[in-house]
Amino acid sequence: MDIRQLKYFLKVAETLNFSEASRRLYITQSTLSQQISHLEQEIGLPLFERNSHEVFITEAGKELLPYAQKAVVATNSCMDHIEDLKKMLTGELNIGVTFSFSTIMSETLVEFMHTYPGVKLNIHYRTMEELMTMLKKRELDFVLAFRPLKTDKDIESRLLFSNRLAAVVQSNHPLAQHASVELEELQQYDLVLPARGLQARNAFDKLVADKDMNFNIRVEVNHVSFLLELLRHTHHVTVLSEATVMHRQDLRAVPIKSDCNSMEGCIHILRDAYFKNSAQEFLRILRNSTALMANTMMEAR
Repeated sequence: MDIRQLKYFLKVAETLNFSEASRRLYITQSTLSQQISHLEQEIGLPLFERNSHEVFITEAGKELLPYAQKAVVATNSCMDHIEDLKKMLTGELNIGVTFSFSTIMSETLVEFMHTYPGVKLNIHYRTMEELMTMLKKRELDFVLAFRPLKTDKDIESRLLFSNRLAAVVQSNHPLAQHASVELEELQQYDLVLPARGLQARNAFDKLVADKDMNFNIRVEVNHVSFLLELLRHTHHVTVLSEATVMHRQDLRAVPIKSDCNSMEGCIHILRDAYFKNSAQEFLRILRNSTALMANTMMEAR
């Protein structure tokens, strides 16, 4: 039994289709079938049941599955570590980011690119749910996002800063002069909100879940940049984290008064996976960034 056979086995178990698995592995179907047969012979039990139309994983295959996954993850982690040692911070760094982290990211990106020109950065802006799926598939090295409402045993979340949910308005909106705003006050304004599933919306829904309030929600948008563009041309109100509009002169974030109004900005990594040297260096620069320090100062106010 070798690691290549386990990788082939995992791909067939994922697709339940030998033709599709061979295509994704860039090998011929006959080679794949031969390697799976060798693995079955070594184990002494069939791993898949096949007919002309379908493939089913057997009881033995289901037993092997978690061990094969752990073996492949361990091998990949080992190779990542060796590659870092060989290349001294060359290669690629794959980062997942939610929109609220755009301001915090920009300063760190510029410094990292200047300091480590040999590292290619692949930045992915997605929803929290999409990013976590990519992280678990090892398509990302880490994710920058607020802590989700539900924890995942496979993902470790390390705190970077605490932020507050805020009513975001044009700088000339009547609310812009307020130091804070009560949830009840938001009922008198037309709201344009992030769509359900986005982190700020999840936090807002949690704040109002047990309250008898009626909000005039005019628009729901699943893209925060479009939401902010709407605010620039209307006198509507949205609800986002303070960090989302930090350093913007045209918009103002007014914190919402609530005992439970805290959003924790985190770096999310796959538990027990190797954390690249380049990722560690990016995190070091991020922690020292003035943007992140400004978020910490917001928390202390």
